[in-house]
Amino acid sequence: MVSVRNIAGIVTLLLAASLAGCSTSSTWLTGNYQDPDLHLVKVEVVKARLLQQRFILHFRLDNPNDATLPVRGLAYRIHLGDVLLAEGYSEEWFTAGANRSSYFSIPIRTDLWAHLRELAKMARARENPVPYRLEGELETGLLFGHTQQLSRSGEIIPRNFIAERHK
Repeated sequence: MVSVRNIAGIVTLLLAASLAGCSTSSTWLTGNYQDPDLHLVKVEVVKARLLQQRFILHFRLDNPNDATLPVRGLAYRIHLGDVLLAEGYSEEWFTAGANRSSYFSIPIRTDLWAHLRELAKMARARENPVPYRLEGELETGLLFGHTQQLSRSGEIIPRNFIAERHK
């Protein structure tokens, strides 16, 4: 007959065996894990209408670890000045190779109508840099999940993104 002690031993053995096969989890357990770096590389305008805008956010994830890194999701908020450009959650799973960069994209829809005046003012000041901020949470790992808090900021110059009109 199988006792509770035997079942606990079998479960412990199975967990230990699964950890040995999961290099990312074993990296976390040995203390060699380093948080990956996430960068917003490009914001591609797909369609810009008065009441709805569609963009594709292009990201680069740099994995500094010696093991592959499974990514389970990304919660994000992107601010342009004081205007919330986009926020959401991507459930797209992918794997970042060991000591490599991986690229992924997230399509978004937004309505900037309420902020049109403020955005137009920023765009008119073509030489003045506009601050942006990327905040969020990156979810990684398979068996043992890890959530990394993200916060990146910088500046963009509107003239770099607005086409010149030729007469």
